Amino acid sequence: MRVELFPFQKRALADIRMKTAEAMGSYHRTHTPQVISFTAPTGAGKTIIMASLIESIFFGDESYAEQQNAIVIWLSDSPQLNEQSKLKIDSKADKIRLGQCVTVSEDSFDKEMFEDGHIYFLNTQKLSKTSNLTKNGDGRTYTIWQTIANTVREKSDRLYFIIDEAHRGMQGREAGRATTIMQKFLKGSMDDKIPPMPVVIGMSATTQRFNMLVEGTSSTIHKSVVTADEVRASSLLKDRIVIAYPEEGAANNDMAILQAAADDWKEKWEHWTQYCYEQHYAYVNPVLVIQVLNGRGNKLTDTNLEDCLSKVEERIGYRFENGQVVHTFGQTNSSIQVSGLEVKYVEPSRISDDRNIRVVFFKENLSTGWDCPRAETMVSFRHANDATYIAQLLGRMVRTPMQMHIQVDDVLNDVHLYLPYFNEDTVKDVVEALQSAEGGDIPTDIYGESLTGKKFDTLTVKPRKKKEEIPVPGQMTLDVFDGNQGELSPDFTTQVPHVEDRPADISGTPENNPVSTMTPMPTIGGQEKVEPITQEDAAQDETNPKPTVAETSKAEETPAPEVPEDLFDREAVMKFINDAGLLTYNVRAVRISNYLSSLFKMAHLLTMSGLHREAIREVQSEIAEMIHDYIEGLKNAGTYDELTLQVKQFKLATQIFDAFGETIDNYSVHNLFTTTDTDVDRQFRVAEVKLGNEGIGMVYGKKYMDESNPNQFKIDVILFVADEECINSLNNYAKVRFHGLNDDYRRYIATVDLEKIRRQYDSIVSDGDIVSKHNFRLPETIQIPHEAGGKEYRNHLFVDPVTGVAIMKLNTWEMEVIEEEEKQNDFVCWIRNPSRGSWALCIPYEIDNEFKPTFPDFIVVRQDDVLGYVIDILEPHNSEFKDNLGKAKGFAEYARQNPGVGRIQLIRMGKDTAGKNRFKRLDMSKSATRDKVSHAMTNDELDHIFDTEGFFM
Repeated sequence: MRVELFPFQKRALADIRMKTAEAMGSYHRTHTPQVISFTAPTGAGKTIIMASLIESIFFGDESYAEQQNAIVIWLSDSPQLNEQSKLKIDSKADKIRLGQCVTVSEDSFDKEMFEDGHIYFLNTQKLSKTSNLTKNGDGRTYTIWQTIANTVREKSDRLYFIIDEAHRGMQGREAGRATTIMQKFLKGSMDDKIPPMPVVIGMSATTQRFNMLVEGTSSTIHKSVVTADEVRASSLLKDRIVIAYPEEGAANNDMAILQAAADDWKEKWEHWTQYCYEQHYAYVNPVLVIQVLNGRGNKLTDTNLEDCLSKVEERIGYRFENGQVVHTFGQTNSSIQVSGLEVKYVEPSRISDDRNIRVVFFKENLSTGWDCPRAETMVSFRHANDATYIAQLLGRMVRTPMQMHIQVDDVLNDVHLYLPYFNEDTVKDVVEALQSAEGGDIPTDIYGESLTGKKFDTLTVKPRKKKEEIPVPGQMTLDVFDGNQGELSPDFTTQVPHVEDRPADISGTPENNPVSTMTPMPTIGGQEKVEPITQEDAAQDETNPKPTVAETSKAEETPAPEVPEDLFDREAVMKFINDAGLLTYNVRAVRISNYLSSLFKMAHLLTMSGLHREAIREVQSEIAEMIHDYIEGLKNAGTYDELTLQVKQFKLATQIFDAFGETIDNYSVHNLFTTTDTDVDRQFRVAEVKLGNEGIGMVYGKKYMDESNPNQFKIDVILFVADEECINSLNNYAKVRFHGLNDDYRRYIATVDLEKIRRQYDSIVSDGDIVSKHNFRLPETIQIPHEAGGKEYRNHLFVDPVTGVAIMKLNTWEMEVIEEEEKQNDFVCWIRNPSRGSWALCIPYEIDNEFKPTFPDFIVVRQDDVLGYVIDILEPHNSEFKDNLGKAKGFAEYARQNPGVGRIQLIRMGKDTAGKNRFKRLDMSKSATRDKVSHAMTNDELDHIFDTEGFFM
């Protein structure tokens, strides 16, 4: 594959591959049809996983031999969905050759059987009674049903039938007909004279949907499930979907909402541009998606496209150029004219890769199967009775443009949908429709908000000092064509580099980095600035409740009031925290990667980042030495020649392991792939894959190859992999080496500027252990839930960029703890640590023999004469809770591993000598207290430690 799968995708692929092999073996033993039910929520990458499965079937992997004569038939209910799946396989599966994917054509397809080694795409429309494919005559020798029946009869040992039920393109009666046709392949059809397919792999968004499809079949069903939690943890999806609707009773909602959407889109452009510039990434170029109404009679649409375009241009301040606005209307595949602008037709599957596209007009054909991670903002003029369509579209927009969570700017972790003809109640219908489609478990959070009732506040460590912004060197903004910055070439704004054109230097050295001060940033619109609206125009336009461009211009001429001088240097505090090497943890239910895979990833990262350039070579060399020591041991024991002979005669019994090095005893699977291993090269390739596919065998051969017998080194590697003790020793070595590299270089990773390196490091460490250590790092911008009735704080580290305050609604205990801290002479600021937030500081603790995460309430920063600042961690916690002892021990261990932290306090309410209720603090940074807590066995013992060691401030 040209893309690396995420860990949960690799797990799913391994599971489906094993179940597919089991199913094929079971069918030929029992002749009972087999079904593999693969269910995964929106955003899991089901098509990519299936593409990897097909590649594995054709070309083999570490556990299964190649089957290059396999036949795959891919069935969906939409030709557009088939085309998108075919494009994805062609572009992502590098081993699939050009022409291996075939779309079955009504006009030209006429075969007795499907040909070996191909992937055929069918859709249910082509299987209807009126389709040419299902009828004899007109020169057709075989109907599609005869082709399928003949293939099942003659080639059942290599036929795989995929039903894509996850992406439904049909609605109503058409959907019912599509389901009936799909069921023919599961149940067989007497009318069409086809038997049930031997092995069917069904993709579905929910178990319930696929169960409806297989209901009443006699097939044996094998289930493989990807959970919403797995997808959510992968950062493949946005954190939030925010649905905005107008206030109750507001008039002229449509254009006001469109303007709000344009404002949001413009903000996304600015944030993405700044982020990509600073992080040396290719520019994202977010897309504004506008869903318009169908047209009555001969009208293309009942929505005024000219009005829409002019309103968007007014809000961004510039006119679009040809190619930047496109449509996907099904009635025509030609260009249309909108206010003198040529709006071209673009196939939905082509939108994402065309980075010149800014705005997309569409009706219904983007609602399913369409992927465009750049679609950051959408407005829909559909009415409230279309909740199901809206829900389907949302499922296509939740993917992250960079397939990762953005750590430094939380604004970029949500997607906005604007619905002018919905209200609070009908927005709930959209959420319910999406939950119904996803089985009630959506891997991202959904919120509804009115235009004035915000659900989230954006806070930053960079509040604006003045209205004017300080320009970034080389940055192009929306003002670049205002006539004051000199002549620019006509193509200057549209020179948007693709990802592959701009490989970021991973070490972050300026001289090697393709993004320099000479690289222009893309702009949201075209070159021509929109003229301000006249007062007469503004008076006539009653649909514009927001300020016009003219009004905005006047407002900008008046100097904006400055934010009061900051109490402290927020960016300096953030930098101190981020450079401190403070630990945070990730706690998972299961370990995702094996240690060998994690070790190789860590070594590669250290090599590419420049922190340890010889890391990967050292690891490869050490494993090659393990192979050499094993072979020398066999020679000394006198067993080497006998084992070599067994390899050459293909009699060596190989041991199969799962992803974690544990034995799998499934003899039907063994027979499927071991009896076909008939040459040393094939066994060597399998051995290489089991060694991590990192060229270990070739490294060993380069060092120890006997020139008189150049293939002997391959047999050495095969023998090593076939020995269970060797694999166990290798896994133990990988575990120790992985943790050693992590401990040695974790503190240096924290100082790397590029987020890409830190993100890769966090991913590698998280996948390697159930409880994994990470560097705590604050973002520059966060989003927090909007809380009415909160208190204003100027000394919170993150504040509103305009007002310079943060509004926080704390409970009584939390508020009083902060008040105590504010009274201290060395107090600087505080941070409310979010519960389970993406950047939250997490401390693991153990309760009932299981590790759990806890998120202390507050991080407090104080002045320090030596270091400048010192960091404290505070957790007010009710003494009645069962988890007190576990959390206290977790805090104690955290303090032991983080000697640079100031105070680490568990805080509870107690009575002072006067009988007054006050906060009593137990400080784990004190070694004597920490030692007593570590040895405590019960909550009663912890209470006693609080009595003897706790103190009041």
